[in-house]
Amino acid sequence: MRSKIAVFAAFVALCGCGQKPNDAFPAFVEDFFRAGFVFRPSSATPTGFHEWDAKLEDGSAKSYQMRIAALHEFDKRLAKLRADKLTESDAIDAELIDAAIKSELLDLETLQTWKQNPMGYVGLPGEAIDGLMKRNFAPHKERLRSVIARLRGVPVVLGSMRENVSNPPKEFTDLAVRIAEGSVGFFTDTVPGWAKESLTGDEALSKEFNEANGAAAKAMKDAAAWLKNDLLPRSKGKYAIGAENFSKKLLYDDMVDTPLDKVLAIGEANLAKDYAAFVETAKLVAPGKTPAQAMDVLNLEHPSEADLIASGKRTIDSIRQFLIDKQIITVPSEVRPIVTETPPFERNGGFASMDTPGAYETKATEAFYYITPPEKEWDAKHKEEHLRLFNKSVMEMITIHEAFPGHFMQFVYVGKFPTKTRKLAGANTNVEGWAHYSEQMMIEEGFGGGDAKIRLAQLSEALLRDCRYVAGIKMHTQGMTVEDGAKLFVEKGAQQPANAYEEARRGAYNPTYLYYTLGKLQIFKLREDYKKAKGSSYSLRGFHDEFVKAGPMPLKLMRRVMLPGDTGPLL
Repeated sequence: MRSKIAVFAAFVALCGCGQKPNDAFPAFVEDFFRAGFVFRPSSATPTGFHEWDAKLEDGSAKSYQMRIAALHEFDKRLAKLRADKLTESDAIDAELIDAAIKSELLDLETLQTWKQNPMGYVGLPGEAIDGLMKRNFAPHKERLRSVIARLRGVPVVLGSMRENVSNPPKEFTDLAVRIAEGSVGFFTDTVPGWAKESLTGDEALSKEFNEANGAAAKAMKDAAAWLKNDLLPRSKGKYAIGAENFSKKLLYDDMVDTPLDKVLAIGEANLAKDYAAFVETAKLVAPGKTPAQAMDVLNLEHPSEADLIASGKRTIDSIRQFLIDKQIITVPSEVRPIVTETPPFERNGGFASMDTPGAYETKATEAFYYITPPEKEWDAKHKEEHLRLFNKSVMEMITIHEAFPGHFMQFVYVGKFPTKTRKLAGANTNVEGWAHYSEQMMIEEGFGGGDAKIRLAQLSEALLRDCRYVAGIKMHTQGMTVEDGAKLFVEKGAQQPANAYEEARRGAYNPTYLYYTLGKLQIFKLREDYKKAKGSSYSLRGFHDEFVKAGPMPLKLMRRVMLPGDTGPLL
């Protein structure tokens, strides 16, 4: 699930130990998150706050400098509040916000991603406008007026990219070209097609739309050409953030303070364990064959390009029913996600994702399960390797991860998250850790009925995340190249060469994508300790229900909520 601002609802202060609430803290929370929407107005739309629907980030250096200054002021305010006594609930939320401030400052002030990566600039317009189009939270014409307002901001954003980004890594620019070129068709075809409903018979509005959309489409086309012909040849920057910054990201994003050498050792040990299990399971799938040949047995059952989305849809109901029959987790809703293609402006090297509305969207609550199709310009071999990833057995694992009981179930429970902060702030070790944990947990609970192909698919997904874990650290702290990373994904991750390169290249701009495996291991440890604490009253469904209702906090804080007084290690 992508790392977006989720958003808020009514604040609930849970007093602990008889402590009186600090009246200044709720006001701080309101100010902090509101300032975030002012800086990133497009992030407010999917969360359910629509006062910013007609605004788009300008991406200017001035806006980033103002945001940095604002974060420092919030840091000072929070420090004063934390010096006073806070309730246990407020103290947890304060720790979440403190980490969020430090994480964003690391990104904006130290790593300066806004100067290093053009992907965010070219992906923003499509995502911001698509968010207004795809969810019916207001009358069509009202949303169209907001679309027009944002369209007018597209040339500004793309102009800021040219001003701010000068020497990015080649890997970033390559992906930015893909996003920009794919987005041109979104503006020339998709947006006008959607707008037609409200434009018919309204000449004045049609004129406004055509001018704004034409300028946006031209700006994106020009940006694609600039990226490809101007920026790409001079993209000589380094993507590695170094060991110190890597450790800080782990600490601020996921509250993991384990020394980096130990973190790497844990990942390499888990990769070795899963690879050994993969080799043994491969012997059951294809006796006398190599593990790669065993995966080929699975890959033979891949969908065609035309059937890719339908193949994903076919997995939904049976997996959901398994959760109910086996009492894995309480399924409180009959709603299913909408399975569809990943929009072109979000095709940044991933293969599937879940796009859900925020906790405060009450009208347009559609959730989109995105599956990435092959790109039109790819040759037949590349398309074939891409489609093999979605073979029948692996597609089951992807749906478990993205939908049931993974990210979609997290969304179903978002209204139960206890505070505003926990509806907003979270950690990928929780969000992605839960989805990845779900894959292994479902097999352990009998999903697939002991079919070795399903088990091999689960292990292949585990190896994929294990390789991300190791590659991310080594690419950013030990000089591993994207090409070396791709080799690791092929040799130890059971990936097709084309997909392996996409995975390794993702590590260039997503350093800590170890959070899948790291989070999974932390959740298994929490479950083990929770089971001991609960004794005879423990149930798997009870653990899962309590976990998803608590919100996507770092596991350090999750243990504090689910095991009060516990001081045990995360791993």
